[in-house]
Amino acid sequence: VTKFRRRGRSLANFREPVAVIGLGRFGIAVALELTRGGTEVLAIDNRPDIAQRLSGQLGQIMVADTTDLDALVEVGVADFGKVVVAIGSDMQASILTTSLLSELEIPDIWAKALSQEHARILKRVGAHHVAMPENDMGMRIAHLVSDQMLDYVEIDQDWVLVKTRPPKELCGVLLDEARLRKRGIAVVSVKPEGASAFRHLDSETYLSYGDEVVIAGTNSDVDKFVKRV
Repeated sequence: VTKFRRRGRSLANFREPVAVIGLGRFGIAVALELTRGGTEVLAIDNRPDIAQRLSGQLGQIMVADTTDLDALVEVGVADFGKVVVAIGSDMQASILTTSLLSELEIPDIWAKALSQEHARILKRVGAHHVAMPENDMGMRIAHLVSDQMLDYVEIDQDWVLVKTRPPKELCGVLLDEARLRKRGIAVVSVKPEGASAFRHLDSETYLSYGDEVVIAGTNSDVDKFVKRV
């Protein structure tokens, strides 16, 4: 087994190796994207057929039962600073694996949850970050379908970034004079109609109805702004 050396967490070493445990659709997507970005990945699954199928796409694939502490140590997981627990439908294996990683004192554990209850348990046993991809995507699609939003990203529990078009009342008005911060809204960037990319704002920026803007704020403040469009 090739051992990955644990690296420091400085900016110079931000692409430290990552272990991804569980090679379902979510785990495969995470592992492949990390690999494409230049990150060394150790992929682990308990199914030999899955490991065989992915052997040409991922550099390091191990077959191991990650609910066994000795197996985790044997494949070198203890040498990692970042581990993603991407185990799919087996909630018990997900929780036990996360707990063992915490016992190994892995400093940065990411875990996939199937429900809010599952997420709470994962945090309780040691996960530092919990993702619920199905739930998050469902919320995003709901906002895009029901509102005048072009894109929606939840940054925190009640803080979002949204791409939308400006309401007519702001068109032709200098943003400095619009006093949007009093409404709880910050315009982050703008893509003028016909332009190929977003750009930063300045004191002379004004908006046209065909523009696209990225705004930040709480869910309620952003909803109020979008409903004016």
